[in-house]
Amino acid sequence: MNVQYLSDAEGRHTAIVIPIEEWNTITAKHEDLKMLEKPKQKLSEKYAGKLPATLADELQDYVTQSRTE
Repeated sequence: MNVQYLSDAEGRHTAIVIPIEEWNTITAKHEDLKMLEKPKQKLSEKYAGKLPATLADELQDYVTQSRTE
C-alpha cells in the first residue's frame, strides 16, 4: 500500500494519506467505514427552524446579555 504520513513540527505522525483507489477497496470490504465519508451535520443545521423565531431572539438576547455581565 502506497501511503503518505503527515507529521507535526516534532516529527510525530498526525495523519495518513492513502490513494482513493485503495480507500475504495477497503470500504468495499468493510461497509461500516463508509459512514466516515459522510460529513457530520452541524448542530445549528440540525436544529435550524425548531424554535419559534421570537423564542430564538429571546434566547440570543439572554446569551448576549450574560456575556457582558
